[in-house]
Amino acid sequence: MFAMGKLDGSKQREEMELSGRIPRRRIIHLDMDAFFAAIEQLDNPAYRGKPVIVGGSPHSRGVVSTCSYEARKFGVHSAMPLREAGHRCPHGIFVPGRMQRYQEVSAAIMKLLREYTPLVEPLSCDEAFLDVTGSEQLFGPAEVIARQIVDRIASELGLSASVGVAPNKFLAKLASDLKKPKGFVVVREEEVLSFLAPLPIARIWGVGPKTTTQLRKMGLLTIGHLQELSLAYLQEKLGDLGIHLFRLARGIDDRPVEPGTTVKSIGHETTFQEDTADREFLEETLWRLAEKIARRLRRKGLVGKVITIKLRDQDFQTITRRSTLYQATDFEEVIFHTARQLAEANAWGRKPLRLIGVSVSGLQTRESRQEPLFTTTDDQDLRALHQTLDRIRERFGETAITRARFLK
Repeated sequence: MFAMGKLDGSKQREEMELSGRIPRRRIIHLDMDAFFAAIEQLDNPAYRGKPVIVGGSPHSRGVVSTCSYEARKFGVHSAMPLREAGHRCPHGIFVPGRMQRYQEVSAAIMKLLREYTPLVEPLSCDEAFLDVTGSEQLFGPAEVIARQIVDRIASELGLSASVGVAPNKFLAKLASDLKKPKGFVVVREEEVLSFLAPLPIARIWGVGPKTTTQLRKMGLLTIGHLQELSLAYLQEKLGDLGIHLFRLARGIDDRPVEPGTTVKSIGHETTFQEDTADREFLEETLWRLAEKIARRLRRKGLVGKVITIKLRDQDFQTITRRSTLYQATDFEEVIFHTARQLAEANAWGRKPLRLIGVSVSGLQTRESRQEPLFTTTDDQDLRALHQTLDRIRERFGETAITRARFLK
């Protein structure tokens, strides 16, 4: 099956030169283990060794944010409906998320990482890339640096992390995920092809279920199968995807670690346990999403001008629509009303929906925002109200105060 696509020695060298060689970098990818759930177990000793599920009540319509490894043994995983998690793990400890606490710990982790290199690229609050190529003269080889970081996170913060150490970002991220929790995988340059060869094809970045099915129909099950095929053959069969697969199957990834990466958007989405066209319920969900986004914006000192709504119906048809505001905002009222207008313009509820999402982009710091020429008393009162509500929730929890419409 592979004969027409195999490479001879000279052709392989030529294609490797055309495709680019692996740069001499030392990259670490650090990924915290069950981050939110681990913090709950850290703060509540009675939870340790028990299945902890972060997201809310097992009787609510939400989804699992994170769960401990004890809960994963029962088939619970992130993004699973909380009700299903309750059925699979009825004795689990279900807790609401505490984003402020998680952000505090995340800030401490990122501060620790920057002690070893300024080239730190956070991907989320619980994972980051580090380029330690220039740090080895100060702290020793990359694997020594990685071990120091893991040990310090354990001793200073009481948490565990998994790391991958490799010549580039693709390999480092893949390695960190192979032996979680507390994984420690080092990929050396001379071992790249043999390291990748036995792994399933779905391990390649960008290869989802549909692409996996397509490749399996071609008889490609492992990354090693891809390594046997020429660039010309893969490009002929798969177009630009073939070029992508050829490069990553050989561990070629030239992307630098970008410490200047900033948040481009803030959003939330909810997948319903049952498809629904109930407008009252959909509006309530939209309010909750807008509130979450607005609180995150205020916490980060950001405002945004572009409101985007995402709707997916029972037939898995997805639409996204956006609207640009005249004035950037961090008010949930503005986010909600804009998102609802977008939804109504696209006849939401005409078909039962399975997912609804909202995001805000076009972000800037609140201090850099150009204030309107005339600021109304209503705007000032609304900002004072939000600040008061935020302080109450941060001190007493998310459920300490809520809107009357949510009490039903």
